[in-house]
Amino acid sequence: MSGQRAVPDLGDHPARLIAADWHRHLVADRRMSVHTARAYVAGAHRLIVFLGRYRGAMVDAALLAGLTQADLRAFLAERRGAGIGNASAARELSAVRGFLRFAGAAVPDLTGPRVRHGVPRPASPGDLDALIEDVGEQDKPWIGARDAAVLLLLYGSGLRVGEAMALTPAILPIGEAMAVTGKRAKTRLVPVLAPVRDAIMAYVDLCPWPLVRDEPLFRGAKGGPLSADIVRRVVRGARGRLGLSERTTPHALRHSFATHLLGRGADLRSLQALLGHASLSSTQVYTAVDAAHLLDVYRAAHPRA
Repeated sequence: MSGQRAVPDLGDHPARLIAADWHRHLVADRRMSVHTARAYVAGAHRLIVFLGRYRGAMVDAALLAGLTQADLRAFLAERRGAGIGNASAARELSAVRGFLRFAGAAVPDLTGPRVRHGVPRPASPGDLDALIEDVGEQDKPWIGARDAAVLLLLYGSGLRVGEAMALTPAILPIGEAMAVTGKRAKTRLVPVLAPVRDAIMAYVDLCPWPLVRDEPLFRGAKGGPLSADIVRRVVRGARGRLGLSERTTPHALRHSFATHLLGRGADLRSLQALLGHASLSSTQVYTAVDAAHLLDVYRAAHPRA
């Protein structure tokens, strides 16, 4: 229609160059993981595309600098219309704010959606034993040994799934502790208990693929890097066979590591270092976990509960 203004494509927007610079900044300067940086920049591109339609103009630094609260509210309304929930909308708003700050624009004051933060629930030691025993029983013994070793690392050393997947044979031979690279490329020392060490070495002895120093330690069935999705699928299958709660996930094993240590007297600062949390506030959630566990025990055992 002749009365309509042409809306530029994403490739025509000068703001895309700002988004590319922001991506480099997130990875190189902020030490953000490639996956997280990609997700943040995708949010910036969605904003750019939206503004091109909404304003009917080229999106550049000047347009970003003049962004209003109404613009951001309209953007979030469109995203909510696409079906995203509160948590996703809050992450999108956080990404957009970061992008605008990087672009030198004033960020309009806008309250994000309220997100309920549930307390992580640890698995019981009995459930964990059953889970690890179940995943260890595979048609191919080396795959069973691999899966058991991975889950023992999550529970026994408090690793994130991605941290376990990033380990290389450079950690061998394993002593009482090993260096792990976590978020923002920060390295920390984690303990390696004897059962964890034995499980890793059992996998190493059975693995049919050559384990090269700088390549992934844990391998998939065809010899490529083991993916976190496969680990989640393995746990999902085991909990179905065992009748465990849907809350029994690979990340729940890390929660269990933290909660059980706290219950045995570990202080928050030590726990923070073991988990690789950047701030103590991230670790303090486990005080709520421990309290919830105590309440569960109380309700189950106290005659008046």
